[in-house]
Amino acid sequence: MKSAATTGETTKPRPSWRQLPRGVIMLGLVSLFMDMSSELVHSLLPALFVGVLGASMLTVGIIEGIAEAVAAITKIFSGALSDYLGRRKALTLTGYGLAAITKPVFPLANSVFWVFMARFIDRIGKGIRGAPRDALIADLAPPAIRGAAYGLRQSLDTVGAFLGPIAAIALMALLADDVRAVLWFALIPAAICVLILAFGVQEPEHPAREGKAKIPLNRRDIALLPPSFWWVVTIGSLFSLARFSEAFLTLRGMELGLPLTWTPAVMVLMSIVFALTAYPAGHLSDRMNRRGLLALGLLTLILADLLLALADGLGLAMAGIAVWGLHMGLSQGLLSTLVADAAPARLRGTAFGLFNLLTGLVLLAASVIAGLAWDQLGSMATFLIGGGFALASLLVLPWAKIHNANAE
Repeated sequence: MKSAATTGETTKPRPSWRQLPRGVIMLGLVSLFMDMSSELVHSLLPALFVGVLGASMLTVGIIEGIAEAVAAITKIFSGALSDYLGRRKALTLTGYGLAAITKPVFPLANSVFWVFMARFIDRIGKGIRGAPRDALIADLAPPAIRGAAYGLRQSLDTVGAFLGPIAAIALMALLADDVRAVLWFALIPAAICVLILAFGVQEPEHPAREGKAKIPLNRRDIALLPPSFWWVVTIGSLFSLARFSEAFLTLRGMELGLPLTWTPAVMVLMSIVFALTAYPAGHLSDRMNRRGLLALGLLTLILADLLLALADGLGLAMAGIAVWGLHMGLSQGLLSTLVADAAPARLRGTAFGLFNLLTGLVLLAASVIAGLAWDQLGSMATFLIGGGFALASLLVLPWAKIHNANAE
């Protein structure tokens, strides 16, 4: 078969979501329903922590950071295990199932400790499913449409991320701001998610067992990951340092007078922008240099931090939250695509696990720094520090050697 180069063709096909494998679309719907469940809970956690349980901002930062770090640490083991077994669906189902069965703990919790434990276990579930699911998408989607595949999954994930808070707003109004009663409704989309994954996703055949990654993870396997992968890890870590937990966006809205019933609107706004931009950004990344999109993502994060730092009313704060969502749409699916491009196929789960481990540990540090800065210096300092980290990331980006499968 002749290549485009030998035939003189220069125009690449323009894949649409209809050309994506059925399994990728189903995994997107799985993400949609679990994120709807999780964000219904997450959008109300700041109100539960601060308004009901009386936690400090530093406590919120520590809990959120630890929760995300636990997810990241778990991902490295589940990713390596999926490489070793050559099977990714079972681990993905285990992770989503574990997250689903933790949902009743949130409305039943009567102390910060129990909310922390529920968040901790929920994030273990996220960690178990994350790397195998992302590697499974790469197994299902050809390189030419990989950016679109990750972009679609991210978009559907984010549709769930704003449907959850919208449901929270409606239920808070209907149930007279009874946070605990509203949290029970998170069980419904979580159950739907597990059913779709169990019956709607078929895993492709994998190569024979020889040559797979070893368990436990060892230095030999890590050494096989190319320099371009480590550059993606570096850039992703810098992004994480600049992008602390979204709980601080909700807290900023509350600080500026957002009523308790409407606190989930923060995540709704951010997630709508995120959902609308993630798939187009992924599609675009299949057709252009990805470094430029990363730079644009960092520039939008800097702008979001400035708007949130300088806001003296809800209007400017909401503009900053919308720009934050744009940053997420431009960068999150793209980073996953870059990991898939750089990693050897047999080490894809390991690569996603390592990437999520290191970026998650950085996110822990970022969330703790954000909470400490808020308590000691005020909310403006929190967002200005985040913008400073984003600027530092932008300065490093030109030096990064990033592999582009779509350029081959």
